[in-house]
Amino acid sequence: MKKKIISSNYTIFETAHYPIKNIKISPKKKLKHKAVLGIGGNIGDVMRRFERLYWFLKRSKEVKIINSSPILKNPPFGFLEQDDFYNAILIISTSLTPRELLYYLLRVEKKFGRKRTIPNGARTLDIDIIFYDDISISCKELTIPHHDWINRDSVIIPLSLIKARN
Repeated sequence: MKKKIISSNYTIFETAHYPIKNIKISPKKKLKHKAVLGIGGNIGDVMRRFERLYWFLKRSKEVKIINSSPILKNPPFGFLEQDDFYNAILIISTSLTPRELLYYLLRVEKKFGRKRTIPNGARTLDIDIIFYDDISISCKELTIPHHDWINRDSVIIPLSLIKARN
């Protein structure tokens, strides 16, 4: 694992699968939509959990991982009385609709021990849909692009690191 401190509040980690770059998907396995997912957590061994998530999604028929960012360790926002977060970006292809993808990701979070207590509180794993193709959706259960993504270092920094590698 490589570690790079970029400021007093932010550290970048590189592991076996964070980052990965432009995985080639055979035309038979290529799925029709592209989505950008933000993943995060701050309870337990989050980096190990991210590696387990990578392998879980790699075996999934619902999504195919195309790219990932390094992992960013950063301070919490919203509810500040909690441990720092680890965040990364996954770029996937999928045949699921945005709503189907949301429900799939909620099941994945639950499988990885996610319990919803307080908004912006501590969590084992959080998976957010940041972008889905070039569409915009705004309804009670789903907003795409993800609300306020542009103001979150936990999204901006990992996205910029993916763009810098490509």
